[in-house]
Amino acid sequence: MKTDKRVLDILDAAQDGRATTKEECIFLLQFHETSLEAGLLRAVADAVTRRRFDNGGIVLGQIGIEIAACPGKCKFCSFGDGHTAFTPGVMSDEDILRSAGNFTASEELYALFLMTMHTFDFERLIHIVQMLKGRIPQETQIVVNIGDFDQSQARNLKSAGVNGAYHVCRLREGTDTALAPEERKATIRNIKDSGLDWYYCCEPIGPEHSPQELADQIFIGLEYGCFQHAAMRRVYIPSAPLSPQGQISELRLAQVTSVVALATLACPETKSIAVHEPNLLGLTAGANTVYAETGANPRDTEKNTTGNRGRDINVCKMMLYEAGFENLLTSPRKVVTLTDAYRQ
Repeated sequence: MKTDKRVLDILDAAQDGRATTKEECIFLLQFHETSLEAGLLRAVADAVTRRRFDNGGIVLGQIGIEIAACPGKCKFCSFGDGHTAFTPGVMSDEDILRSAGNFTASEELYALFLMTMHTFDFERLIHIVQMLKGRIPQETQIVVNIGDFDQSQARNLKSAGVNGAYHVCRLREGTDTALAPEERKATIRNIKDSGLDWYYCCEPIGPEHSPQELADQIFIGLEYGCFQHAAMRRVYIPSAPLSPQGQISELRLAQVTSVVALATLACPETKSIAVHEPNLLGLTAGANTVYAETGANPRDTEKNTTGNRGRDINVCKMMLYEAGFENLLTSPRKVVTLTDAYRQ
């Protein structure tokens, strides 16, 4: 079996540190996930990421602090107004503190994420951030995953102690959602201009998305300079309008993750590559970061994702260890060694 020479040339260049161009990404995404070319792509992306990040992994944790019929009406989300089966609910301060304590007790969580619906109570969010600042380890970052916000709100978030924000102009934004792509990008600019770390992702990937669409969405992260890039597949939710389209395999997700890893060699701001939901294939294909989750989860049909789709911190650490990562970055300034003790 002969390997496509162009693939070998692209991968050789990546091993020498040259970022993969958009046209090359489109080309690499055209191969079937079970092909030899896709296998070589995953192997090279894995080697490149391990060298790039000193074979170190990262665990992030997200708390979904509220549930509502979301006006974003995303056709892939369990909270979308018009198809959600959830009744509204808000986590109490006590429950948020308890969840944050569980995530941060070992002092190995790099960042704690707070997730809301697209519309949210900004003042309460600030209150929660300030409440957490005195209760979680000082080095643990706080990141928000919320709806669109303006420059003034971005500055207020930073002043309150927020370190970063996850925000994505998603695949087919404005078609598969009720949100405007330009408003999403405006929020990204607000995040960057305020000095917050910007977390990004190629998501939510489904079987219908073409290599061109995937590459275009990946390169938004490079255009604006993301702190973290990632790949996430759309999860099958029976009530969601896009459920008839199906779901890609973890192997295909790993292929997209590999392309993200090689493309971001052109982005010096990028400090980690995540795969979501956490899986070993992605962690051996260019990703070095996974998320634990509790509370509300847009890919779950349970009110609290803990014990269902959501992984806990120990499972995430064990997954990194099983994938061969030797170190765990627990803050921008602290690294601990991953050991066999995580098996316990």
